[in-house]
Amino acid sequence: MLLLMLTTKKKAAVMKTTAQHDTDTGSAGVQVALLSKQIDELAKHLKKNPKDFHSRRGLLQMVADRRSHLRYLETNDKRRYNAVIKKLGLKK
Repeated sequence: MLLLMLTTKKKAAVMKTTAQHDTDTGSAGVQVALLSKQIDELAKHLKKNPKDFHSRRGLLQMVADRRSHLRYLETNDKRRYNAVIKKLGLKK
């Protein structure tokens, strides 16, 4: 069975690095960080399995979702947007 989900420990580590406060689990910055981690893991999988078109579709949906969250951050909190972009090493 193929498991592409992030483990609880990996999620907690990602949340700890991008959370605004101790109980922050769902802000746009945290969601962007989690999606970025999932995208990285799924991209590795797709390099090994180039014919896995169902996972490729999921990857494209995650990229679109991350873009939406980033657009929200950019319009509502430019400072936080710049911090998240810099921390994750994403292009603007």
